[in-house]
Amino acid sequence: MIKSLFFVLLITLCYSGYNLLIKVSMSHAESTITSPILAAICLQFSALVVSVAYLLTMVKDSVSISDFPLGAYAWAVGAGICIGIAEILYFYLFRGFEGEAPIQASTAIPVVVGGTILITVLVSALLFRESISYSQWFGATMAFAGMVVLAFNPG
Repeated sequence: MIKSLFFVLLITLCYSGYNLLIKVSMSHAESTITSPILAAICLQFSALVVSVAYLLTMVKDSVSISDFPLGAYAWAVGAGICIGIAEILYFYLFRGFEGEAPIQASTAIPVVVGGTILITVLVSALLFRESISYSQWFGATMAFAGMVVLAFNPG
């Protein structure tokens, strides 16, 4: 349990860095149509380098790539497509889109993460048939309420 909590904390820190660094990246980019796409490619290339480096340590430890079932690869590709689209849109969001002002990270990131929480809880309960406790529903409701407050009063 301790190791899992450490991983949750580390993932949260990395995901926060990911979100905030996308914002910083766009504050340094020119306002061209390709800037967000090139930034997303740079992000994906960096993620690929980290993944390949980790894969090489696994292969060194005699873990076979074929240990991962084919269906898992297909779902992972789907997840990659989703995150790739989200990253490109994030870069546009933080740069400003079609003459609109960029959205502040303090508004956009909590709204996106809050929406992610809500969608994940709903899909987990309805599609995956996971048991969701009352406290989890309450937490998802609070995340949704916070998301609404931030979205409609961005400051």
